[in-house]
Amino acid sequence: MYPLNQLKTLVSCGRDPARSLPFRRGFLLIPLILAGFALGEMQAAVNTPDPPGPLPISNTADGQNALLNITTGIHNSAFGFDALVSQTTANFNTAVGSVAMLLNNASENTAVGCAALFTNSDGEHNTACGTFALFSNLGSGDVGTGSFNNAVGANSLVSNVDGDSNNAVGESSLFLNLHAAANTAVGDVALANNDSSGAALGNANTAVGAGALFSNVDGDSNNAVGFNSLGANLDGLFNNAVGFDAMGDNVSGAGNVAVGDSAGAGVEGDFNIYIGAFAGPAPSPAPVAESETIRIGDTFNEACFIGGIFNSSAADAPVCVNSDGQLGACAPASGVSKNELLKQKNVVQELKATTERQAAVIALQEGQIKALTAGLKQQAEQIQKVSAQLEMVRPAPRVVENR
Repeated sequence: MYPLNQLKTLVSCGRDPARSLPFRRGFLLIPLILAGFALGEMQAAVNTPDPPGPLPISNTADGQNALLNITTGIHNSAFGFDALVSQTTANFNTAVGSVAMLLNNASENTAVGCAALFTNSDGEHNTACGTFALFSNLGSGDVGTGSFNNAVGANSLVSNVDGDSNNAVGESSLFLNLHAAANTAVGDVALANNDSSGAALGNANTAVGAGALFSNVDGDSNNAVGFNSLGANLDGLFNNAVGFDAMGDNVSGAGNVAVGDSAGAGVEGDFNIYIGAFAGPAPSPAPVAESETIRIGDTFNEACFIGGIFNSSAADAPVCVNSDGQLGACAPASGVSKNELLKQKNVVQELKATTERQAAVIALQEGQIKALTAGLKQQAEQIQKVSAQLEMVRPAPRVVENR
């Protein structure tokens, strides 16, 4: 699925303590280790004793050259050979381990482990716990540049230079990140290759699980939860995968959603939705190109229940299901041509239009009848009033005597 094949053994039998580092990881560590310990050997040759005399108030140091150059900095603690050896004026730092924060002169950093935050000079508010954690972090002195990073685990964020607000928990998590920001990696080698191009495009990614988003370089705003979820993603954007190996073979596809173990595995495409374990097209040797597709469950499911459909209606054509479980408009019955179906459809549409026109005419006529009825009623009332007035003014009849 993805280059780190030996990680597959972690799932069932636990971590193998003898497993080797990935190829590029091992070769990158060689110069880092040599550089760190070469500096250590040079300092040891001088054989400088512990800092002479009392340190400035509230500082604590134990180890050869620890806090050797401190001047006005306060509330710093250094334990180990050359720990915080270059610091002069910065405050609130804690360094535990040989050459931890060797070059630091920024405030509010914590380093626990040999060579943790080794080259940091101006990055602030960083926490590194583990051998070589945040080893290459420099910072530029600007708030938010090379600052606010948290690295827990050997080699976590080891290559970071000035990326900020990254969180790496796990051995070699965010291993090659250089400048990208706001990434969260939890798990062994999670997001290990992120921003290895140095283009600072791989931002705002979240990977939880060993090998999650392992191959991501320039992909942005991806979320992967589960072992090897989105493990092959290189530059795909805003994908969301939850489950063991979910969307594990996607390289550049964007906008995909996969929920379930191996959901969408073996797919390369955009804007797909896969829900359920093994949801996706039939497996093949090469990734299947598929886009704008929704798949729920797999072909082995024997029943499907979806709420909100029974007793509801829709105005368009009926929907049918084929043997593969695909939904679509029902195919025409055998023996009926497409032209005939179009004619029938046109007739239905004409009848519908005629019915609508007739309904409008009837509604108009009903309005006219109501108005006419109201007028007649008013006229009848007026006639009754006139008749009553005539009865009142009519003279009484005379009696004529007949002689």
